Amino acid sequence: MTSPGRLLLVPAPLDFGCEPPAPLDRALPAATLLAASKLTHWICESAKTTRAYLKRIAETHPLPVPLQQMEIAELPREVHKKGDHFGGFDAKPMLRAAIEGHDVGLVSEAGMPAVADPGSSVVRAAHELGLVVVALAGPSSLLLALAASGLNGQNFAFVGYLPQEPAARTQRIRELEALALRTKQTQLFIETPYRNESLWGALLQALQPSTRLAVSSGLTLDAAMSRSDSAAHWRAKACPLSNTKPAVFAIGA
Repeated sequence: MTSPGRLLLVPAPLDFGCEPPAPLDRALPAATLLAASKLTHWICESAKTTRAYLKRIAETHPLPVPLQQMEIAELPREVHKKGDHFGGFDAKPMLRAAIEGHDVGLVSEAGMPAVADPGSSVVRAAHELGLVVVALAGPSSLLLALAASGLNGQNFAFVGYLPQEPAARTQRIRELEALALRTKQTQLFIETPYRNESLWGALLQALQPSTRLAVSSGLTLDAAMSRSDSAAHWRAKACPLSNTKPAVFAIGA
């Protein structure tokens, strides 16, 4: 009887959408790249992005088969839109190859899969099927930004995206600020890069002067930026963000 394969959570570099990309070995350990280079079965957000990532890996770690022979399955679009825990998506069929004895890699477009990205439904399905789940070492933008923020790293929450509609966004900002100030819990959130400047303006307008606001952008790149200050001091400065690079925002006491 064939032994089942494992589900490997494979981190991707944080330079997705950034130019120029950084060398892979700057952000990813050699052991992670080696493990990824041996896989022939993948579950991902985007097959196109995954193939581009594998091409980069192949520059230093030969792949077992040509890219055209890789089995790369994309998560359904509704999982991207609604998240893994809404809609009752069953990921077990996507793990057929693991049941048949192949190690399967789960990868997102940037950072650690299933953290601020789709994939947790696949991990949950792997556990329900009795498969071994292995999280490989690599960058997580949320933890890097939190560590660089100077805010409370002992008690924090990631709350995803804020509403796009201005009034709802302002209300949400004030709710998160009240929670952060009352509990000393750092609140982390992200935004689509092209709305960075709009969100920044909304934060400065809504936050109390003494509330601390931190932002990190371009993490692991040469142009990486992490800055933290009170809302009052930020209002006297130029916006530190562009609408081209992913950013992580944090507010706290």
